[in-house]
Amino acid sequence: MTHSSPPPSGERIAKVLARAGLCSRRDAERWIADGRVAVNGRIIASPALNVGADDRIAVDGEPLPERERTRLWLYSKPRGLVTTARDPQSRPTVFAALPKELPRVVAVGRLDINTEGLLLLTNDGGLARVLALPQTGWLRRYRVRAHGAVTQARLDTLKEGAVIDGIMYGAVEAQLDRVQGSNVWLTLGLREGKNREVKKLLEHLGLETNRLIRISYGPFQIGDLAAGEVREIRGRVLRDQLGAKLAREAHADFESDVRQPPAPAAPAAPEGRREPHEAGGRRAGARPGGRPAVKRGGQDSRARRRR
Repeated sequence: MTHSSPPPSGERIAKVLARAGLCSRRDAERWIADGRVAVNGRIIASPALNVGADDRIAVDGEPLPERERTRLWLYSKPRGLVTTARDPQSRPTVFAALPKELPRVVAVGRLDINTEGLLLLTNDGGLARVLALPQTGWLRRYRVRAHGAVTQARLDTLKEGAVIDGIMYGAVEAQLDRVQGSNVWLTLGLREGKNREVKKLLEHLGLETNRLIRISYGPFQIGDLAAGEVREIRGRVLRDQLGAKLAREAHADFESDVRQPPAPAAPAAPEGRREPHEAGGRRAGARPGGRPAVKRGGQDSRARRRR
């Protein structure tokens, strides 16, 4: 009779890095291969390592940040940005365009450089992985403008899926909204999110996509979110929309605190600077030294320098 050994305790190091919101699991494995990750003071060379709560983990010499509550943001991605942290072609990225006050986040899936619309961002790599899985079943809905002609009957053939260049694409909901000159506007709903899936499916029907906008991802909709704008989903709403099953699969954390961003350092006042005397007194709203008063809380606060 053979006895199986007990499973190793702890979690895989790549999974822990992803949950901390530093990167995806795939990126974590790349970082480990590049020698950027240390455990208990030693650089590791393989992601085949389980770590526990007492292990000290560092990336590029910086300790792993404490885990915070699982959070999710809606981002209206403009065209012309790539969904990656570093682009080898030096193209502008989503993450460089995000507001500076956001914590480190990862994207749920990706949008092509010329695709615009709703992109989900989260500080929890485990949640990002679960929401991007096709088996999660969340519908991604797109508005599409395409050059060419098509009938609703032809679009309905996509309900059975399609095989294109040997690749099987799942069922797609497709609705012809209107004809605009030589273009058509469509609404498509799909659950897989393969690379360039919408464009390849429409090419299969003889259409050339010239504008692609994601308008919803599962229960989350872009609504009136302006291009480049970010909006956080409240914790209670996020928990309700995920449901117990997805929250459990993602190991979502709704109990931890939210880390507060560090307060920006106050700029140092220049020393020894003297402004020339102005005839007729100071300007309205100015303070000694000719600098304007700072308005805070609806009142002018004029700081006085000690001389």
